[in-house]
Amino acid sequence: MFHQVKAIRIPAVLGAVLVPLCALSQGIGAGPGATPTELRSIPAESTAAAVADPDWKAPRTSWGDPALEGVWSVDDMRGIPRVRPESFGTRESLTEEEFHERASRDQGGRDRAENTETFLRNEWGIRTFGYSSLVVDPPNGRIPEMTEAGKARAAEPRGSTFGPGPFDSFEDFSFYDRCITRGIFGSALPSIYGNGIRIAQSPNEVSITYEMIHDTRTIRLDDSPHMSEDIRQYLGNARGYWDGDTLVVVSKNFTDKTSVGASGPHSEELVLTERYTRVDPDMIELLATIDDPATFTAPFTYRVMITTQPNYEVYEYSCHEGNSAVGGSLSGERAYERQVAEAIANGLPIPKRSSGMEVYRAPTEDAVIFNINENE
Repeated sequence: MFHQVKAIRIPAVLGAVLVPLCALSQGIGAGPGATPTELRSIPAESTAAAVADPDWKAPRTSWGDPALEGVWSVDDMRGIPRVRPESFGTRESLTEEEFHERASRDQGGRDRAENTETFLRNEWGIRTFGYSSLVVDPPNGRIPEMTEAGKARAAEPRGSTFGPGPFDSFEDFSFYDRCITRGIFGSALPSIYGNGIRIAQSPNEVSITYEMIHDTRTIRLDDSPHMSEDIRQYLGNARGYWDGDTLVVVSKNFTDKTSVGASGPHSEELVLTERYTRVDPDMIELLATIDDPATFTAPFTYRVMITTQPNYEVYEYSCHEGNSAVGGSLSGERAYERQVAEAIANGLPIPKRSSGMEVYRAPTEDAVIFNINENE
C-alpha cells in the first residue's frame, strides 16, 4: 500500500518544478535540517527513504529484527480526513493545489498553537502528507455501511461528560472520561493532543504504549495461540510475527464496549490485523484492517504514518490523579436537581440545563469577567 514514485511536483510555494526523488536524499528539498515550512513544501510520503531508494533497509535491533522502538507520534496525520470526501472518488492523493491548501492550514494551526492560543494543548506535526483520507480500502476511502445490528448498537445512548446527562452514577460516563481506555484504535488515530506512541522491543515481544490514557499492548511473537475466547479485553488479545520487514499483529477477543474510529462500538467478533513497516528513519507506516462482520458489511483499512517529532517525550499520563470530570459532573447534577426543586417550589420556570460545552465557546454578553490573579 506504500506507493513508490519516481518524482514529485513541488507545490507553487517553491515553484512548480519536477524534482527527482534521488535529489531529496542529496539535500534538495525538505532535508533533515529543514524548517517546518520547508518540510511542508513536499508531500511527506514522497520523501521517505523507502521511496527514494527501493533497496533501503530499516535499521535492525541487536538480534536482527527491524527496529521499531522509540518515541513516535501521529501528530502529522491531523490534517487528513478520516474518510475521503465523495468528490475525490478513488483518488488517494491530493493535487498540487489541494496539497498546498492543506500544508498552509497545517502550518497555520501550528503557528496559532505555538504563538497565539492559551487554552488547552493543541499539537500539530511538522510534516504534511498528501493522502486524501486515512481510510485507504475500500478504494473509495470510505467506511463500509454498517449492518443492522451495528446500527442498532450505534443508536444506543452512550454516556459522556459532554453529553446532556443526567449524571446519576459513574456508569453514565464514557471509558475515556473514566480513564479506562479509548479503545483499540482510538489512540492510533490523531487527536488534538496526546498523540505520542512509545514502542519497545525484545526478541519475543513488542509493547506499544499510547500517551493518552496510557494504554499499553504487549504483543507476543512466540507463536503461542490466542487466549480462550472466554477472556475478553478492551484492547483484545494480540499475537504478532514478522513478514519480512513488516510486523504483522492480529488481535482478537475484544469486548463490544469500544469503537474503532467509526460510529458506534464494534462487536466481539472484531479481528484487527495491523502491519507495521518502517519506511524511513523517521516514519513507520501502519496499515490496520478492521474485520467485524457483525458491525460492518465489509472490512476496511486505515493507513496511519507514525513519525518522529522534535524533542517529543511521553510523560506519565496521570489521568485519575487529575480527573475531575466524573466527580464534577455528578456534583453539578445534584446542584441542578436542587435548582429544579427550588424553581418548582416557587412556581418559577425550570432552569436551563447546561450542555457542558459552554466552556469551549466565547462568553455570553452577560458573562461575569474577572481576573483570577487580582488578589495575589
